[in-house]
Amino acid sequence: FTGPAGGFARCCTPDVQYEDPLAVEPLRGLDALEQHARSLRHALPDLRLESSAVAVGGGGAFACVPWRAAGHHRGQVGGLPPTGRFVIVHGLHYLELSDGLVRRARGFFDLYDAAIQLGMLPTRGSLGETALMMLRGYGLRPRG
Repeated sequence: FTGPAGGFARCCTPDVQYEDPLAVEPLRGLDALEQHARSLRHALPDLRLESSAVAVGGGGAFACVPWRAAGHHRGQVGGLPPTGRFVIVHGLHYLELSDGLVRRARGFFDLYDAAIQLGMLPTRGSLGETALMMLRGYGLRPRG
């Protein structure tokens, strides 16, 4: 996500499928993945992405890549205006491989924690969080 534009073609199949909590729906193809990465680079221009030990299994058919991302939120992402705050997110990507290339990737990370760091949600254990959880639990949702 932090490499040069077009870098996904070197590591992904042309019809790669991609999902993560920020993608509204599953992305398909290199162009969609590049656009998603471009929007993240715009939102976090100083983004630093570090991966740790990669676990490969299934005879090379699967891989799990834990990572840590850090940067300042300086551009809009997912409808969220820039906050200027520094955020650190830990996550992992589960990759399905075909001939050594990624054919499907699913990213997992905690958006709730990121929202707390960005000042969008109350801190864990605070009175504000307790109130928010109570409101969520008492049926204050649209009725169908």
